[in-house]
Amino acid sequence: MPWWKGLLPASWRESVMLLVLLALVAVFSVATLKEQTLEGEAAAHAVAPLLEEALEPGQTLVVVAKGAGQDAPFLATLQSEARRRGLPVDTLTGSPRRIREGLVHLAGSRPQALLTVPEDQLGMLRMVLNGDPALSGMGVITAPARRWPTFLLRDNLLNVANQIAVIAIVAIGMTLVILTAGIDLSVGSLIALSAVVCAQLIERWGAEGAGLAAMLAAGGAAMVLTALLGALSGLFITRWRVPPFIATLGMMQVASGLAYILSQGRPVYRLPASFTTLGRGADPLLGLPWAVLLMLGLYALAHLFLSRTVGGRHVYAVGGNAEAARLAGVSVKRVLGGVYAASGLLAGLGGVLMASQLKSGAPTYGGMYELYVIAAVVVGGASLSGGQGRMTGTLTGAFIMAVIQNGMNLSGVESYTQKIVLGLVILGAVLIERINGRQA
Repeated sequence: MPWWKGLLPASWRESVMLLVLLALVAVFSVATLKEQTLEGEAAAHAVAPLLEEALEPGQTLVVVAKGAGQDAPFLATLQSEARRRGLPVDTLTGSPRRIREGLVHLAGSRPQALLTVPEDQLGMLRMVLNGDPALSGMGVITAPARRWPTFLLRDNLLNVANQIAVIAIVAIGMTLVILTAGIDLSVGSLIALSAVVCAQLIERWGAEGAGLAAMLAAGGAAMVLTALLGALSGLFITRWRVPPFIATLGMMQVASGLAYILSQGRPVYRLPASFTTLGRGADPLLGLPWAVLLMLGLYALAHLFLSRTVGGRHVYAVGGNAEAARLAGVSVKRVLGGVYAASGLLAGLGGVLMASQLKSGAPTYGGMYELYVIAAVVVGGASLSGGQGRMTGTLTGAFIMAVIQNGMNLSGVESYTQKIVLGLVILGAVLIERINGRQA
């Protein structure tokens, strides 16, 4: 028996992919380790212990920042820490000119102050102090830097999750399709069509002044259209026995053509600022982007559908052996039609989300996304032969693809090399799946 037989049992695939994801996080964490500037509350806590030594008798601590809104955590925490230590503290915020005027007033009315400022605004403060004898003696203190991986910065991790949201959501529908031993090549074009239709309807129903109802109706209409096109692909496959590859390839061209015709090849961008809430906004309590919360919620529902419902068992049954499923009383045509309609619906949702992220709709959106989505599903452990795969694996696969791409960007790997690496990852995942298929 060849050495690779039994090397990776199919039941272990998902666990191994999770270990691969963790290993990639570790590798890119080490590769991007460098001196990092502290921000927000962390910066304030780092500065606070230095204040008592640096502040001379009679001096006042002045916390300087460009805006109370963006620097609120730094300002509030540092003020609290200073008062707890019994140190006099003032705050100056606003434009450089306003800060300069405030410092000149302080210099003339009290002993010279000790200034503290967020590190990213140190250049602004030096510009304010430069050339004024009255301000030249003011001391400046900032938070010390620390060694920390750029990859593990909170903003970068949220950026990874937010960027992968569209691919991960569309991958839910693709997982259902691949579980039935099918394929859907139309999702990239459906994303573009949905974005264009949604943007055009919003523009027609109020443009920059469109309300919430108009935006919801536009997004819903776009998703219904893409669901119908997905169902049409399913009809070709079930009624006229067109191979899924051909049926969805044709639908890919149809959807792309419709997107270009409707938009006349131009982006639609007259959309209200509030439309970006879904794609760019974040929950104020958890601090997570709404797109990420939507993605996680959909995966939870999809996981429950596959693992706890009769419909989910039917999807696995059709993918494992369609004829046996039919003899057991499963409506194979209904299952196939349903998964392709679901794939179209979720591609439409992906298009609405992308339009929200970019605040526009264009026929060029979604290019090559069908390949990224299929890659996420396959890397996550689903079998192209059908009947094997889980939603948790697909989510892991989507994050593996995102982590690889983000980590290579942070490490300075050129885009052409990134394509080679991602291609090899996909080929490796398919090879493992084929080896396991022979083993089974």
